[in-house]
Amino acid sequence: MRFRFEERLALIVAAVLVPVILGISPASAQKPPSGPPAVGVIKAETLPITETNSFVGRIQAINRVDLVARVTAFLEEQKFVEGAEVKGGDLLYQLERGPFVADVAAKQASVDQAQAQLQLSTLTLGRAQTLLSTPAGQQSTVDSAKATQLSNAALLAAAQAQLDISKINLTYTEIRSPIDGKIGRTAVTRGNVVSASSGVLATVIGQDPMYVVFAISERTGIELREKYAPKGGFKAVAIHLLLPDGRTYGQIGAIDFVDNTIAVNTDTIIVRGRIANPAIGTVNDAPLRELTDGEFVTVLLEGVEPVQLLAIPRAAVMSDQQGDFVYTVDSENKVVVTRVQLGQTSGTLVSILSGLKAGDSVISQGIQRARPGQPVNPAPATPPAHSTPPSAAP
Repeated sequence: MRFRFEERLALIVAAVLVPVILGISPASAQKPPSGPPAVGVIKAETLPITETNSFVGRIQAINRVDLVARVTAFLEEQKFVEGAEVKGGDLLYQLERGPFVADVAAKQASVDQAQAQLQLSTLTLGRAQTLLSTPAGQQSTVDSAKATQLSNAALLAAAQAQLDISKINLTYTEIRSPIDGKIGRTAVTRGNVVSASSGVLATVIGQDPMYVVFAISERTGIELREKYAPKGGFKAVAIHLLLPDGRTYGQIGAIDFVDNTIAVNTDTIIVRGRIANPAIGTVNDAPLRELTDGEFVTVLLEGVEPVQLLAIPRAAVMSDQQGDFVYTVDSENKVVVTRVQLGQTSGTLVSILSGLKAGDSVISQGIQRARPGQPVNPAPATPPAHSTPPSAAP
């Protein structure tokens, strides 16, 4: 038994020492030398890309009216529910009418009195003119009657004007909405005296459509003008919105105005678009809409027609101090560093403005195994890299 143990020990020692003496390790003795590393490549190809620029914007109501009192009177009734939507012409506040009705009646009496005096002076003038053809008539009497008639006519006109003012003041006791929109909270409650100095009673904000206002840099404005002016100007771009919670707004807007001056402190110019804001439901019997006056949104300015650009996977692009680059494979299956200029990008793809041409083999998988100048074993990358054309701004 002892002999067998020593014999086995000798065999184990020999198995370990012989490879060491020969200068090889057990691991290297078992594995043959490996070939070039395997990498996944894609062909740079031309894809339809929607050009997009992103800006920060603010929603702005097209119509906004501050309601104020035009006469001094007690507030008798509030005819609306705060936060509700109202129609143009709806009665919102009812002021005390009694004193204004009485004033109209008094002014009407003055008009009637002036009318009677005018009629009397007209008859007197007629008689004086009739007597002028007889020995009893005098020209001075005719002239005096004519002057009295003209004076009474002026008094009637003044009385009528005062009556018109009183009637207008009477209509001011009813404060109505001049536009369709959503009304805010009231600043004055029933029983208080209101006047022109009372300030804003409530504000009505138009709801549909809305403006979206955003600022762009002077340089970006020039680039957009050169890009889209030959394609139709405002009609060549569409406005999409991202809401504050990241959701894409369902309506598409259009630019309708570009300001005529550049802000000197920011070198930006104001651009405005119009976009629909339909009701998406109701809350407490009031229409529910997604856009609100003053709301911050992300504005995506997209070209209406896509353009054809080279595109590759975004994961294939690397960066260093000199800029962006990719690894390509040449005809000898060697890795080449290729500098590129990036264009539009999305979560998966990026367009290439320069540095590549259609058909170039770009390493998109196994980049960590590739070394510039070293051979690789290329194979088609999976899954297909062009499943989603880029459409978001860089």
